[in-house]
Amino acid sequence: MEFTAIQIAQVINGKVEGDPQSKVHKFAPIEEATAGSLTFLANPAYTSFIYQTQATIALVGDSFVPEQPLPCTIIRVSNPYVALATLLELYKNNAPTKKGISPLAFIATTARIADDVYIGEFAYIGEKAAIGKGAKIYPQCYVGDNTSIGEETVLFSGAKVYNDCVIGQQCTIHSNAVLGADGFGFAPNTDNNYLKVAQIGNVVIEDNVEIGANTTIDRATLGSTIIKRGAKLDNLIQVAHNVVIGENTVVAAQSGFAGSTKVGKNCMIGGQVGISGHLSIGNEVKIAAQTGVTSNIKEGQIIMGSPAMDASKFRKAFIHFRNFESLVKRIDDLEKKLSDLQGQ
Repeated sequence: MEFTAIQIAQVINGKVEGDPQSKVHKFAPIEEATAGSLTFLANPAYTSFIYQTQATIALVGDSFVPEQPLPCTIIRVSNPYVALATLLELYKNNAPTKKGISPLAFIATTARIADDVYIGEFAYIGEKAAIGKGAKIYPQCYVGDNTSIGEETVLFSGAKVYNDCVIGQQCTIHSNAVLGADGFGFAPNTDNNYLKVAQIGNVVIEDNVEIGANTTIDRATLGSTIIKRGAKLDNLIQVAHNVVIGENTVVAAQSGFAGSTKVGKNCMIGGQVGISGHLSIGNEVKIAAQTGVTSNIKEGQIIMGSPAMDASKFRKAFIHFRNFESLVKRIDDLEKKLSDLQGQ
């Protein structure tokens, strides 16, 4: 399908500068775009590309001031990245969708399947499971006994949701994610080995949550491991038993949360962050990549380093760390001079 600049501007409340009838039929990055593409400029580091892009239309911010003639029509918006996200969502929603239940899927006779559901080949739906209206269960997914999947939630191929878990509405669970596996609970005994502690809780995923590929969320020992409304988890994340991740918190890949830690809402957690167990992370906290968190974090803090510390203190300390070799040399030289003076 083709859309004109003026049609796009009406959808995202933008202002066209250039040809309002210019047409696009695809999306592309600004440095790779060709004729007929819609692109965007949100990061100032890519500004140079807008003067040479072959895109037909580009989304730019209201504050953008071109320093030379532009080769494309532009649409000014308050936030180009948000405007692009809006357009991509519309594009995705208009794409053809999977429908129907494959005869090669296994569905227990006691399972409850709502209308407009898609269930692909070799998917397994367990006893007393419930699949909400408009949900999509792609091939080779597993939905355990007594588990409920909310309306319009999508489980991509290979996702596994163990028994007794609750998945909310409009969630996206990507391929090979595992929800509800046993928490890592073992009690040491007198024989220097470990007794497994039964994990009889569950996992609760609230509405509008996205969980990346190969992410694992363990069931609680007792009660629930909870991912709250609007949270977004990247690929390859480990969430241990009884963890709570707050509303609208985002977590980048390869991060790990040890058992019973509670994370507040609207937090931003970078990649490869490690968080110890039984901690409390406040609301609006920002944690830089590869940070090691071993103590509670107050609301609104920005931290980095391992062990973690306030980001401003870490940056100051890091300046000295970079000069550590020269500082040691200076100390050695001073000690030598002091020794020579004492000898005299």
